[in-house]
Amino acid sequence: MFEIVGRQEMAQGTVVMNVIKAPKIAAKAKPGQFVIIRANETGERIPLTMADTDPQQGTITVIYQIVGKSTALFKTFQVGQAFQDVLGPLGRPTHIETVDGLVICVGGGTGTAVVHPVTKAFKEAGNRVIAIIGSRTKDLLILEDKMAAASHELRVCTDDGSYGHHGFVTEVLKEYLDGPEKVGLVVAAGPVPMMKFLSKLTEPYGVKTLVSLNPIMIDGTGMCGGCRVSIKGQNRFTCVDGPEFDGHQVDFDELTQRLSAYRNQEKQAVEEFEHQCRIGLTE
Repeated sequence: MFEIVGRQEMAQGTVVMNVIKAPKIAAKAKPGQFVIIRANETGERIPLTMADTDPQQGTITVIYQIVGKSTALFKTFQVGQAFQDVLGPLGRPTHIETVDGLVICVGGGTGTAVVHPVTKAFKEAGNRVIAIIGSRTKDLLILEDKMAAASHELRVCTDDGSYGHHGFVTEVLKEYLDGPEKVGLVVAAGPVPMMKFLSKLTEPYGVKTLVSLNPIMIDGTGMCGGCRVSIKGQNRFTCVDGPEFDGHQVDFDELTQRLSAYRNQEKQAVEEFEHQCRIGLTE
């Protein structure tokens, strides 16, 4: 069992941060890697990137949005309760190096949690790092303070203009691509449409672009094939070959189709779970 030792609800309760006691994982985890979490013996296996780790305290931090039955169940867990399983660290870590030019890390929505440790690592490696984060509204922004500390400069965007730049993260990114400083690397995580258009934006500039993918995943070992993605026309498995890939080689349209394959079933499962919870409250 893996005890929850810290908990915070963010983005109007739609996003939850859990700090989990997992000393062996915390000791080995590197930026870009993820864990698979299961609530109980019959629970679904949910892949979540580690937003932070603390080897001294033996903890890892995961941040997730409430989108399905499993994450709705996760949200009910409080400090002192425990997850049945936390498996990791999984996936290939981000290759951290000194880059010729700016490193720009872009996070959209909960993707900000994914790029946070990567942003921090590139700054610690001696790079000049720009962070760009965005959400639909100011209330849905997460980790603004942490991203400011992890970078040399932070730009914030909101779709509705309620805070920061009124518009998309790609618009701010283009300012840097057209600016006087050379951009050597872009790292991005967030909604698939954001990563798709960001990759299309950087390609004509010849700027290396890494995107962190999160397709349907089951076992985390490459055996099930559920996390299959097409990279430059070749099948790759996100859990063992990723989760980061060259954004200019990803078939985003195929990824979008695969992510929506079980949308109706997920919606039904959430509705049934919430209905059961309401019944339990009235008994």
